[in-house]
Amino acid sequence: MMEFLHNYTFIYYIFIIAVSLLITSFAIPSILHVARFRHLYDDLGHFRKEHDHGIPRLGGVAIFVGFTITSLLFCMTDKSLPINYLLTACIILFAMGIKDDLSGVNSNTKFLIQFIVCAILVLLGNIRLTGLYGVFGIYQLPYIVSVCLSIVIIVLIVNAFNLIDGIDGLAATTGIVANGAFAALFINLKQYELAAVSLAMAGAIIGFLRFNITPAKIFMGDTGSLLIGLISAVMALKFMEVNMGPNGNPVTSYPAPALTVAILIGPIFDTVRVFVLRILNGVSPFNADRNHIHHRMLKLGFNHLQTTLILTGANILTIAMVLLLRSYGNSVLIILIILMSLTFNWMITFFIRSKERESLAFRNLFV
Repeated sequence: MMEFLHNYTFIYYIFIIAVSLLITSFAIPSILHVARFRHLYDDLGHFRKEHDHGIPRLGGVAIFVGFTITSLLFCMTDKSLPINYLLTACIILFAMGIKDDLSGVNSNTKFLIQFIVCAILVLLGNIRLTGLYGVFGIYQLPYIVSVCLSIVIIVLIVNAFNLIDGIDGLAATTGIVANGAFAALFINLKQYELAAVSLAMAGAIIGFLRFNITPAKIFMGDTGSLLIGLISAVMALKFMEVNMGPNGNPVTSYPAPALTVAILIGPIFDTVRVFVLRILNGVSPFNADRNHIHHRMLKLGFNHLQTTLILTGANILTIAMVLLLRSYGNSVLIILIILMSLTFNWMITFFIRSKERESLAFRNLFV
């Protein structure tokens, strides 16, 4: 198998994307038929909904089917990724997601199941971050710290993708960029199985996206966003690990921590921002509102497609910036990414204030 990969890698990876895409594309029309027949539509009465007519939210079922079947078909047995634990975690999260999409799941149950999924991946699958490449002066992490930090990272990324799934195409496009970027990096590092898993997810999302671009025919629901977040989180941790030498230093020229932050900056920054604002305002960080970046851009008059394209473009530019400035090191690059994100959010605030006050006054930058 490995010799085959060396000789036919391009065809192999294109085939993975095509199979995953086709499975998802063929599954969605059947899901749409069942959803309409059984009246399984999105909750139109919720104040955060952007649509005025019923749309099925079971697209995540097709993403799960496309990703899982493709991963099983093209799975390679090696030590780079315990595919059995990964698929076990995906199935558990899928079961919770579809229950949530059909009838709802309370937040305590969600976090309990997410913790179980993380424990399977981190403790049994040993998918965890063991070092920080010297960021904050830290190289190797003690085992307990490594486990706890890895669980926090997975939970954060899983829920971040869930929270950005608020407009047509955004979570899907972000998932394609993230998994596509990780796939390209894994291919360059000759991590064939990891690249195959990333491409299987990217292909499944592409197959879904054609039905989710405005006007959306179907939503991915929690089933889809949680699964995309989980695979993205696993790929992030694995990229950090395969790029790390025994002493905690990188084995390639990639600034892995900064590059990982750049790839996932959209959902992570938005989630941290809204959580901090909610806490500062004295409300629970889990209280839903319309203060996400995509909601704020809609206030400026952008439609769903324009907002998705702008945020996706900003994500890609951030990744390109890190690759171009890789010689500056992880700490400098991470600070630069955060400053860029804060500046971008600040400019959105400025334009919202200017629109509300019908004036482009300088004071709108501050109050």
